[in-house]
Amino acid sequence: MLQHLVFHPIYSQLELPVRHRFPIEKYQGIHDALCAGGVSESAFITPAPVARETLTACYDASYVDALIGGTLDSKAMRRIGFPWSEQLIKRSLTAVGGTLKTAELALQHGLALNLTGGYHHAAADWGSGFCLFNDLYLAARQMLTNPGIDSVLIIDLDVHQGDGTALLAQEDTAVITLSLHGEKNFPHRKQQSDMDFPLPKGMTDEPYLATLDEALSIAERLYAPDAVIYDAGVDVHENDDLGLLNITTAGVYQRDCMVFDWCRRHNLPVACVIGGGYQRDINALVDVHLQMYRAAGVIS
Repeated sequence: MLQHLVFHPIYSQLELPVRHRFPIEKYQGIHDALCAGGVSESAFITPAPVARETLTACYDASYVDALIGGTLDSKAMRRIGFPWSEQLIKRSLTAVGGTLKTAELALQHGLALNLTGGYHHAAADWGSGFCLFNDLYLAARQMLTNPGIDSVLIIDLDVHQGDGTALLAQEDTAVITLSLHGEKNFPHRKQQSDMDFPLPKGMTDEPYLATLDEALSIAERLYAPDAVIYDAGVDVHENDDLGLLNITTAGVYQRDCMVFDWCRRHNLPVACVIGGGYQRDINALVDVHLQMYRAAGVIS
């Protein structure tokens, strides 16, 4: 499978309050590490911001307009976790546009990887947990407009359940949601995915990978999807500040290899996003995120 990479410098261009929990620098860090690993600058495709009309085709127009226009009430902004700014909106629209571009490229080439994405806590009329607009559900709906794509499986391996995605897809039989997530972690009120695998605190590589193997087998048996969107969140890592699991860097690499191998075996195009990861040491965090690009064969 060919690798197609989607990146915009704006992914990391957002001024946040001192000691803010969100590691905004990691996206540029991943880009720079890939270039240091031999990836040419010409390999990166620059996405355009998602259009308002694309968002409102799936999401509540009053929410979209209030968020873009800066009139969303302060309580709703607190739930999102970022102070509002024009740059936040520009950055978010471009990041979502990046996932849509990644989905398009995946269908053309078999595999594509965004250097951001995974805004799975956002629903139709609210945002949460650093997520303004849900890029995963939007990308799945876009994939479904293509001939031969009748169902899309979202494999969400971020440690936090994609509650927004689950809610959006609840009545949508064409978008299948699979989530492996920390049972005792954010969000405290879980939603119902098509397949939920709640994981106990402190879980290690072996039982985690066995659970994933079982989950993928069930997904194939019950749904036989036509395409995949993969949220490769690395907040499952043993050193993650918010994860509560004990997955090693090698375990993250094996996990990503398992997903790619499964997609390859079933001839499924796969669009990848990087999801969450919350180590304050940006270089260490970037190294864990790089496992997905190693597993995809982008770097060795």
